[in-house]
Amino acid sequence: MPLEHLWAGWRIAYVTEAASEATAGTEAPSESIFTQILASGRPDVETHILWRGEHCFAILNAFPYTSGHLLVMPYREVGQLPDLTPTEHDELWRAVTDAVRALSNAYQPEGINVGMNLGRAAGAGVPGHLHVHVLPRWNGDTNFMTAVSGTRVMPENLHASAARVRAAWPRPAEQP
Repeated sequence: MPLEHLWAGWRIAYVTEAASEATAGTEAPSESIFTQILASGRPDVETHILWRGEHCFAILNAFPYTSGHLLVMPYREVGQLPDLTPTEHDELWRAVTDAVRALSNAYQPEGINVGMNLGRAAGAGVPGHLHVHVLPRWNGDTNFMTAVSGTRVMPENLHASAARVRAAWPRPAEQP
């Protein structure tokens, strides 16, 4: 079977912008965008925080690939997996499992992507604050709009996605 390619041409603007920012010599903010959101004092429903644990939290991705695309991460800014404490590590992966359950219940997807981009070269948009992407997927969810015009058609706004996933998030009594 020949190798096929899926072209994501809309990503070049992000890649070149991220590369130029990395070499621009400008001082990076002292806190990640996630830490800034947590410190903002704004309500979770406004910031799209879906769940809070003792060491980690889940938030809806503000620039999703699909409806329900969320991020799970520690409160503490760390860039690499080995930098997590054992307690952070355990809670992070329990929360990722809960996120998969929530997305399965909320959207009934045909599949779910779970992944991390560690370091700018790996595609991390916020390399100093690791986060796990969890997003529902469906057969054929990349369509002509994305391929032809670099546009994603999101059938649900962020507030509706956050409410749906928050309602489906497993409660402690529901967990095995």
